[in-house]
Amino acid sequence: MIGKLSGIVDSILEDHAILDVNGVGYLVHCPSSTLSKLIAGAPASLMIETKVSEDAIRLYGFSTAEEREWFRLLQGVQNVGARVALNVLSALSSRELERAIALGDKAAVGRAQGVGPKLATRIVTELKDKAPAMMLRGHAEEGVVPILAPRGPEADAVAALVKLGYSQTQAAEATARAARELGEHAALDSLIRESLRAMVR
Repeated sequence: MIGKLSGIVDSILEDHAILDVNGVGYLVHCPSSTLSKLIAGAPASLMIETKVSEDAIRLYGFSTAEEREWFRLLQGVQNVGARVALNVLSALSSRELERAIALGDKAAVGRAQGVGPKLATRIVTELKDKAPAMMLRGHAEEGVVPILAPRGPEADAVAALVKLGYSQTQAAEATARAARELGEHAALDSLIRESLRAMVR
């Protein structure tokens, strides 16, 4: 299986690019967020997900490993195939998707082409437990070390919120409020959801 390709961008079309790797042109389907970062004639590296079916081998490319992981997770939801997963990642960045799922924001997920209200609800419901872990995983990959946070789930919640773009102070204050409201042994996903709700009020 191909996990990564590095080469020169030969051409960019509506839903895919052709990446020239040592004279071999690989057709790689990408979300619009990844395609927008590519420049024809310029070097590029893409994280690849390889899909093999009876009639084809398809390559899907992403600018980050986190985006590729969301592509995989989305396809674990019933009625979400590769095309719909790409549409979701074209409509929402990884961070926007994490936030939408953590908040249960079906409307945001429903903005993706081919995702109706029922499917948006299913995506949010089935992936709600995955969002906190993905938020922390991406945060660790970026090499950012959480600071000023107490410990355990609260520290993890602060790290996840900082990754979403909130300041350390905002994240710590919102998490502290959420922890007071939810009680001493609040779960990580509950802390993140309550903190986000508090900050968007």
